[in-house]
Amino acid sequence: MAKIKSVYICSQCGYESPKWYGKCPTCGEWNTMEEEIKESVKVAPAVKRKVASAVSSPYSITEITTENEHRYDTGCGELNRVLGGGIVKGSLILLGGDPGIGKSTVLLQICQYLGNSMKVLYVSGEESQRQLKLRANRLGVNSPNLFVMTETDVEVVCEQIRAEKPDIVMIDSIQTMNLTELSSSTGSVTQVRESTNCLMRTAKSLDIPMFVVGHVNKEGSIAGPKVLEHIVDTVLHFEGDKQMSCRILRAVKNRYGSTNEIGVFEMTDTGLVEVPNPSVMLLSGRPKGVSGTCVTCTIEGSRPILAEVQGLATQSGYGNARRMATGFDYNRLSLLLAVLEKRAGYYFSNNDAYINIVGGLRIDEPAIDLAVAMALISSLKDVPIDENVVVFGEIGLAGEIRAVSQAQLRVNEAVRLGFTKIILPYHNLKAVKCDGAELIGVKNIRQAFEAVSI
Repeated sequence: MAKIKSVYICSQCGYESPKWYGKCPTCGEWNTMEEEIKESVKVAPAVKRKVASAVSSPYSITEITTENEHRYDTGCGELNRVLGGGIVKGSLILLGGDPGIGKSTVLLQICQYLGNSMKVLYVSGEESQRQLKLRANRLGVNSPNLFVMTETDVEVVCEQIRAEKPDIVMIDSIQTMNLTELSSSTGSVTQVRESTNCLMRTAKSLDIPMFVVGHVNKEGSIAGPKVLEHIVDTVLHFEGDKQMSCRILRAVKNRYGSTNEIGVFEMTDTGLVEVPNPSVMLLSGRPKGVSGTCVTCTIEGSRPILAEVQGLATQSGYGNARRMATGFDYNRLSLLLAVLEKRAGYYFSNNDAYINIVGGLRIDEPAIDLAVAMALISSLKDVPIDENVVVFGEIGLAGEIRAVSQAQLRVNEAVRLGFTKIILPYHNLKAVKCDGAELIGVKNIRQAFEAVSI
């Protein structure tokens, strides 16, 4: 008879253990061990497993040709950019993001363009056919080559894929899919992992690309074990506050392209709209003649983006001053405040300090250190910064302004949008050429603030 036993699996890394741990021994995360029921079957010694008659043979790398390989155009330039030029045949693409961020919307929108020349199968485990139709009407999707299927059994889905032979498949979402032979509940670690494996084998064997939607947990990472990201070929992640219109699509993993590219979208009542020039959108509505605001230039992949950094320093009403950062690393903010006090003589000990990157953008690049410092000093001194100034540079612990990469690209973007004064590290000044704006190289924080003040 079958012996039923339970194991505990970490929802973050997939580590299995016969007993429960409060802290996973492998990844170190707390309260991630989930109980799963496993059924072990004893096989008689006389029973022998069948050996597959067809054994795959190795091929020389010179015998394999890629002349006929091409990428499918999605009809969305921003999505093509993140994917590395389009969809690769037989690839498995995982799309993650917060609820309501636009994952299902962007997939349904590209179905309209793909349906002009290809057969598309959209499998939904969350919505009924009528609900999908209502959403398609709102987005203007009415391609006759788009076929909708509401099913949660992975084996049934794979059988339909083999029978219908679509050119591309959308799975929404992987947390709703299940294998009936597994006793664990839908959405568990085992179900998500094995369902993805089943879809991966189908995609590779039939050379059909698949988009798989994955939910995220409260920490913001894709729900399910880390092995889920290892199975797929590409991991895309939607970022941005769902209360704001700006959405950023970022490639976390990409076997067929760069992971440095991003795509920028704006959420409207008719769906997601591409933003080919995100700098203009992020700078719209910028206040003039107000202290505590500074424009900087950051590099996302190969794209320069101008963003507005807002800083606020106000007298603290409590014993301990408060620090808060939105779109910027909190620890980096604490480091910059310490440098401003120790090296530049700007004291924030008795002041609350707040930093906000406008538009829901999150920037981790150290090149915006100087803009953050200028915004904080401007608010502290209540001195406005010239509205035609762009600032970028990294701040060291000695208070020096260090050189940054791709300075010429940043300068060109600032000049293109009409800025007339650019504050940059002194060591970048010799390698940058510009005719449309004044370049000012600075060596320390005080020099920079004197240059940006009105």
